[in-house]
Amino acid sequence: MTVSEYNGIMKLILRNNTDPYFNIAAEEHFLKNYSEDILMIWQSSPSVVVGKHQNTIAEVNMSFIHKNNIPVIRRISGGGTVYHDEGNINYSIITSSDNTEKLVDFRKATVPIIGFLDSLGLVAVFEGKNNLTINNKKISGNSAHVFKNRVMHHGTLLFNTNLDNLVTSISQGDFSITDKSVKSIRANVVNIADHLPQPILTEEFMEKMIVYFSNYFNIDSTFRLSDNDTTSIDKLVKDKYKSWDWNYGYSPSYNYKHELNGIKLNLRINRGIIENIDIDGAISFKEEICNELLNVKYEKEAVEEVFTSYQINMDDLNLYLMLFGFY
Repeated sequence: MTVSEYNGIMKLILRNNTDPYFNIAAEEHFLKNYSEDILMIWQSSPSVVVGKHQNTIAEVNMSFIHKNNIPVIRRISGGGTVYHDEGNINYSIITSSDNTEKLVDFRKATVPIIGFLDSLGLVAVFEGKNNLTINNKKISGNSAHVFKNRVMHHGTLLFNTNLDNLVTSISQGDFSITDKSVKSIRANVVNIADHLPQPILTEEFMEKMIVYFSNYFNIDSTFRLSDNDTTSIDKLVKDKYKSWDWNYGYSPSYNYKHELNGIKLNLRINRGIIENIDIDGAISFKEEICNELLNVKYEKEAVEEVFTSYQINMDDLNLYLMLFGFY
């Protein structure tokens, strides 16, 4: 067992909530409202989490997530898009330091992860800026967010994730997007469970991880959310993490181009709103629809509402929604 040089008092927060909105909001809550150092190990139900400075539309397979009711949530840290489900283990390490110029250190933050996997007979390697790999295949992505003198390092551990859903959820559409957002770097991924010398269940993996981290950070007790914590986090979910303005509207301005069945669509999107639109091709009520779509949210429900206000048959409606990237 490797023990760190960490000498502070760290709280281990355990929670069984798998609601992705709540879990992402909880990170911000404990980062900004507590002074103690904090460790959280948690899981979320199927969801896609995009980095703070990313363009959601460019990172997510909108058709797949709509069909499968998979929520998309923007986090406060940078980096690329990740997929969560119950087979993915997430960890959040929140610490404070007087040296605010060296708060972010991915190598240092991932040392306990590498050590824990080593205790299970696995050789994990730190690669690139913030990834962990096994046999050159990614098992973990990490990102960080600084708030005053506090930093949150957090990451994923692909233990037994549905990799088909992961790949499909974050696959890019056949449309073209031009912007200045942070782009995800696609990598070959693998599940940790497939490389263990002896098979274990997800729950056992988490239990072993909690024990290892508790020893590493000298944690001798657990902390559960108070009613005030839950109330504050729920409010953050409602006001921010479930809001379209944060998850989609926060994306940087971009140009969207798509051609389908001889129809060409050009859009200019600013803060999630259609700022300019040009359709080249034969569609019914083209001029009227273009005028009505100006200053409308670039989201399926809002665009569909404009089209359905005219006498357009279902086949054409589905074609137009595909043209806009929603199917």
